[in-house]
Amino acid sequence: MSGSTENKLCEQNPPLDGQDAFVESNRCLYCYDAPCIHACPTHINIPGFIKKISTGNLTGSGRTILESNLIGATCARVCPVQELCEGACVLNSEHRPIMIGRLQRYAMDYLYEKGINVLAAAPPTGRRIAVIGAGPAGLSCAGELARRGHAVTVFEKRALSGGLSTYGIIALREPVPVALAEVEMIARLGVKIEEGVEIGRDVSPHWLLGRFEAVFIATGLGGSPVLGVPGEEQVIDGLDYIEKSKLNPADLPKARAVVVIGAGNTAVDCATIARRTGAERVTMVYRRTEREMTAYDHEYRFVQNEGVAFEFLAQPFAVKPGALECLRAELSDADASGRPAPRPIPGSNFDIPADLVIKAIGQQKTSIAALWGLETDRGFIKADGSLRTSVPRIYAGGDCIRAKGAASTVMAAQDGKIAAAAIHDLLTKTEAAHG
Repeated sequence: MSGSTENKLCEQNPPLDGQDAFVESNRCLYCYDAPCIHACPTHINIPGFIKKISTGNLTGSGRTILESNLIGATCARVCPVQELCEGACVLNSEHRPIMIGRLQRYAMDYLYEKGINVLAAAPPTGRRIAVIGAGPAGLSCAGELARRGHAVTVFEKRALSGGLSTYGIIALREPVPVALAEVEMIARLGVKIEEGVEIGRDVSPHWLLGRFEAVFIATGLGGSPVLGVPGEEQVIDGLDYIEKSKLNPADLPKARAVVVIGAGNTAVDCATIARRTGAERVTMVYRRTEREMTAYDHEYRFVQNEGVAFEFLAQPFAVKPGALECLRAELSDADASGRPAPRPIPGSNFDIPADLVIKAIGQQKTSIAALWGLETDRGFIKADGSLRTSVPRIYAGGDCIRAKGAASTVMAAQDGKIAAAAIHDLLTKTEAAHG
C-alpha cells in the first residue's frame, strides 16, 4: 500500500483535542426536552453525555452513549448529523450547531483507546438466541440481549464482522479498526461470533430454530443489480470498489477517466475514492435530475468540492472501450419509488470518456427470507413494529426490512435495540408461562 494512497483515503476529520472538546461542550445549552434527543433515532441523552465531557468525566460520557447506542463510535462518524441531531440543535438559528458527532467520537475514542469497559452482561439466563449478520443491526441486537444475560451467537458469512461499517463505508468516514473495535466490545459482553458461516450453506435454518429460542435476521442487502447493457461485464460493483479501497487500496484499478453510475451516498463515495486516487476526470451519471438524487445534500456538496462532474438525465446504453455510451432522458410520471420515471430519448446517444465504469445503483434484496418462507414486501422482509416476521420466533431488522424510509447505520442500531427488547419480552413471557 503506497503512502500517498493511504493518506488520501485516511479519516477526513481529525479528532478534537482536549481543549477543543472542552470549549465545544461548554457551548451546549443542555436543553430541557432537548430537540437533539428526539432527532436521534437511538435517543441518546445528548446533553447528558456532552455535560460529562465538560466536567472531564469521559468514562461517564461514553457510558451514556453506549447505554442508548452500542454502535456509538461508528454513528459518531457516519450519521447524517446535519439531518438529525445537529440539524435539530437550537443554536442553528443564530449560531452554528454544537458539533455533536465529533464530541460523541471524542468520548467513544477515549473509551476504546484506554480499553475501558463500561457495560457488563447480566447474570446468565440460560436462554439462547441466534443473530444472522454481524453488521450494525446484528451487533446492536446481540449486545443488548447479552446485557440482559442471554446467550447470543452471531453468524457472519464474511471473514470479518462489522458489515458495511467494515466493508462498505469509505475510510474517509470510518476506518476498518473503528468497526472492528466495536465488534470486540460486543464480544467482551459474552457474545459468540462465528465468522465465515453462511446460513443455508454451512448451517441449516431449521437447525437454528431447533437449537435457539429466537432468531434475529440482520443480513443487510446484496450487491448492485444488473444494468442490462452491452459491455456490463467490464463494470465494477461500487461496494466491491469501496471494500478494496479499505482493505487492499494498492490493488485499486487506476484510470484517468472514471464514470460512476448512480447518485446515492455509495456513488458519492466511489467518486471520491476515484478522484483521490488519481483520476483526472470523474463523472457521476444519473438518469434523473439533481432534485431526485438520494445522496444527502451535504454529500452532494462535498463531492462537488472534490472536483467531480455530473451528467444528469443520462441513461447508460452501452459500455464501450474508453467510453460509456448514454441516451438523454426525460422525466415522466412517478414510478414505484415515488419519483418521476426517466424515459430515454431515442437517437440521443452520446459518449462520456471512461477508462473505468463503476455502478452504484442500489442493492439487491436478501434471499434469506426464502429459507424460512418469510413474507416479503417488494423483496424486503416484512416485520411488524416489534420487528417480528411472519414466522414465530424469527425477527428481522436493518436494511433487509427497509422497504420504506431511508436506510442508515443509526436506524439499524435502533432496529437491533427494538428487536432485542421484543425477544427479551418473548423469552420472559415464555418463562413465566412455564414457571
